[in-house]
Amino acid sequence: MFMFDSIICVGQTTWEGDFQKAVVQLMCELAVRHRVLYVDYQHTAKDVLMGVLGRQKDVPVRSVLRLDNPLTTKPGKDGSVVHVWQPPMMVPINFMPSGPHDRLLAINTSRLVAGLRKVMASLNFENPLIINGMHPTLGLSMLGKLNEAGTIYYCFDEITISKWMSKHGGRFEPEYLRRVNAVVTTSETLRRTKSALQPNAFCVKNGVNFPLFSQVRQLIEQNPPAKPVVGYLGTADDRLNIDILEHCVSTMPDVTFQFIGEIKEPAITQRLGALPNVVFTPPHQPADLPPLLAGLSATMIPFACNAHTYTIYPLKINEYLAGGLPVVSTPFSILDDFAGIVELADTPEAFAKALRHALTDNSPERIQARVAMARANSWTHRAEEFEEVFRRI
Repeated sequence: MFMFDSIICVGQTTWEGDFQKAVVQLMCELAVRHRVLYVDYQHTAKDVLMGVLGRQKDVPVRSVLRLDNPLTTKPGKDGSVVHVWQPPMMVPINFMPSGPHDRLLAINTSRLVAGLRKVMASLNFENPLIINGMHPTLGLSMLGKLNEAGTIYYCFDEITISKWMSKHGGRFEPEYLRRVNAVVTTSETLRRTKSALQPNAFCVKNGVNFPLFSQVRQLIEQNPPAKPVVGYLGTADDRLNIDILEHCVSTMPDVTFQFIGEIKEPAITQRLGALPNVVFTPPHQPADLPPLLAGLSATMIPFACNAHTYTIYPLKINEYLAGGLPVVSTPFSILDDFAGIVELADTPEAFAKALRHALTDNSPERIQARVAMARANSWTHRAEEFEEVFRRI
């Protein structure tokens, strides 16, 4: 095993946000036993301008422009802390053709590395382990520039299919995979795919903040839902099978369907928004989710079955189960782990029937089985699996 004195995580995910993020949860867990620095999202000049104009929320303008200290600490697990660093303003390049993109990438990388070296010196990070969270474009250009002991590519989506990463990420990922020490994926499907280029390929599936989401069960026991409500938690985008949703909503008028999160697919509001038993609830901070989920009687993951969703292991599945809530899902991916716990249905009629059954599937034994499944899939256990990768490399 290579020796490292700290962990630096670099990716395309902001630390703050309205939903649970796998890479953030892992860093909070790893901070219990390691010194951790999280490199926050690399905001561009365009982001800053939109933030100043009030047209883009949650842009840390003052930190990006160095009007505030870009290095802060955030609480980790069990009293630990994670250092979070906001990089300087970057040049927007993702929209560019390959030639100019790659030339300006070198400038962005130089700015980021120069600032990061200063932060490392202030924290006394000398031989870090780099965990790259789904950013092979930046990762490849950073290789070997931080005196790193090794690099692990943390891959939680199929980059060649993801719209916001495919243009350049798909070009850079193959070479990056060959040059890193290992790749850790969040689904077995991704592990099989990436192992073709990186033999040190491991699967560590998404987990759940069990202490947080287990509060749902306590709240339900104190105040059971007064009417049947089927819920969906998370971003509603083109991954959803709208035909299934429309059929269920229109044929189950006595049931309320609640979508908790951002709506990114216009067809969802166009086809469902006018129906009286549909409720759209805006995104909430993770700590505010248990009371919302406690108002649900059953939950759903109505993903379309395609090449993109086949690579997904959704965070929401264990978040639902931690509250003891019944789950109905399409068979969009390999979900063998949940056999007997999650009901699968692949047609509109079968999905509606499964939801009807889920609304009555609340025996103490079934609830306990769901909660036990989620507890076994906690982020604490996932972090232990991730650390086992350190030992196996």
